[in-house]
Order: sequence, then C-alpha cells, then structure tokens
Amino acid sequence: MLLEGRNAIVYGAAGSVGSAISRAFGREGARVFLAGRTPATLDAVAARIREAGGRAETAVVDALDERSVDEHAAAVGRIDVSVNVIADSDVQGTPMVEMSLRDYLSPVVTSVTSKFLTSRAAARHMIPRRSGVILAFGGTGDGGAHRVHHLGGLVTGFDAVESMRRQLAAELGPHGIRVLTLQTGGVPESIPADYRADVERVLTGQTLAGRTATLEDVGNVAVFAASDLARTMTGAAINMTCGAVLD
Repeated sequence: MLLEGRNAIVYGAAGSVGSAISRAFGREGARVFLAGRTPATLDAVAARIREAGGRAETAVVDALDERSVDEHAAAVGRIDVSVNVIADSDVQGTPMVEMSLRDYLSPVVTSVTSKFLTSRAAARHMIPRRSGVILAFGGTGDGGAHRVHHLGGLVTGFDAVESMRRQLAAELGPHGIRVLTLQTGGVPESIPADYRADVERVLTGQTLAGRTATLEDVGNVAVFAASDLARTMTGAAINMTCGAVLD
C-alpha cells in the first residue's frame, strides 16, 4: 500500500488516463477524490474503486473555473497528491493549415489554465504541511510527438505545461513539494478510435521497445511518482516513452 492514508485529487478522473490513475491510487490505499464535469462517469469510476476495496469520492469540478477549483480543494482539506490529466483534444485530426486560431489555441489554453489553477490550489494547501506531490500528464521532450500529424495545439499545450512544471518545482521545492510530469509519448488506448491505428503505428515506430505505454503502465508509474519511493525526484519528466525519447 504505497499511498496508504493519503488524499489524492485526480482532475479529469473519468477519462481513460484519469480513471487508470484513480484506480491505481485506490488500489494502493489512497483516498481518491475524483473531479470532473460528468457525475455519471465519475460515479462509474468510483464504483470500480470501491468494488476493489478502495475509497473514492466524486465531485463536479470545472478545472477551468477558479472558484470551482479552489472551493473543492478547500473541501478536501489535506491534499497529499494532485494529478491533472485534462487536455482538450476535440480538434485533433485537422491539419493546422485548415484550423482556425481558436481551434489551435483551444488545447493550449485548456491545458495551461486548468493545470495552473489546480496546481496553485494544491500548493496552497501543501505549503503549510511542507509536503505534497503535483503530477501533470504529457511531456513530449524532443522526441517524435511533433512528427505525428494533425494534433493541433495539443503538443504545444504539453510543452507549455512542461515550462510551468519547471517553474513550479523551483518555487515549491523549498516547501517540500515535488512536481513531476508523467511523460508517455502517447498512449494509443486514450486516442479516439477513428484515427487511433494511424497514430499508434507512428508512435510505436519511434520507440526502442517496439511498443507504447499502456493505461496500466501510466497508473503504475503514477503510483510510484506519488509515493515516497520517488522522494528524491522533482522538477523532472518521468520517461515512460519506451525509448521514443532519450534523455
């Protein structure tokens, strides 16, 4: 039970990546606070965690709304782990030259806004206790994500969050708070089915291992990152790209 007795908020908990991380946290003893916009899907994830013997609570939280994020964080109280896996991918599949400015910037604004608000809310509760872990999802490094066509501003948003992660780690480190990115290079299971095969072929071809990270892999690595086993790690991207990115 690597996370026994800890409170963990997962924003975007009903999505494929968020639910995988939430279930892994629940398995390892964390009390998981599932945050998202759709009660029915949050409840479904919570039910799976409880059926496996874990503890889970749900709340409708708009991670783009400052008041909503802050009020939920205050209701949780003690926050040991905060994970944000929210990304706007609605415009993937469209070439950049055919996009409007608004569509291109949508995932950038969504990712940066939500991660700023949720990280700030968590940090304000972690600083007095001088401990905590903030995790973001994405991280492209200098690898092949840019060679995957028709991702719009998704990768640009990931890169912006990486800059935020470095700054947060530098500012929060003296308060005992760790900040990390879960860097996958892409998880085909989380990609819309209508163009999953093409993206998976490109992503797999860029790896050294001949495969990509799975949702189960993401959940397991998130548990490690949030646990004391990773207490020496901050300000870094945890590379689970199967060799697509060489650090």
